[in-house]
Amino acid sequence: MQTELQTPAAQTRIQRLKALTDVTHERLDKRIMAADPFASRERYALFLAVQHHFHADVDPLFTDPQLNRLVPDLPNRVRLEALRQDIFDITGKVPPVLTAGTGGLGIPAALGWLYVAEGSNLGAAFLLKQAARLGLSEEFGARHLAGHPAGRGLHWRTFVAAFNGFDMSEAEEMDMAEGAKAAFRRVHALVDEFFG
Repeated sequence: MQTELQTPAAQTRIQRLKALTDVTHERLDKRIMAADPFASRERYALFLAVQHHFHADVDPLFTDPQLNRLVPDLPNRVRLEALRQDIFDITGKVPPVLTAGTGGLGIPAALGWLYVAEGSNLGAAFLLKQAARLGLSEEFGARHLAGHPAGRGLHWRTFVAAFNGFDMSEAEEMDMAEGAKAAFRRVHALVDEFFG
């Protein structure tokens, strides 16, 4: 009796990207948890400052015409204004307008940065529960952690479907992975800066 060998399905682009960035991402997650950003509202304010700087960096990508042709519903994925409102809720101060540090990115690298921004929204459900312990919610202090009205899962799946459908060379995929790693490192540097 002969059995057929089953070959594993080829990885999707998003799976390859995740595999290429896992180490950098995991290092960042551990650093954030070590900072204990939900220990108090004061520490949470530092976390908001980190988020504010990162989302100011990615904000121009959401209005880029080329990226908008590739990723569906991109302008509706922006969280910068919600973050600014959260900062005002927590500190009582209007946050400064920040300049993006992502100028001059090629499309593959920019997609890597968007992958990090969108992935953080998927993980925000856990963070929202932590914020609730501080008396915060999607209406006060934790607006930027709110899920999309259509649901986090569906919002992420439409993003993933677009990513997996891009026509990209292997070199472009590597550029995208480097962009994502740069985004993770940027957040790590911000955590170090604000939390010491």
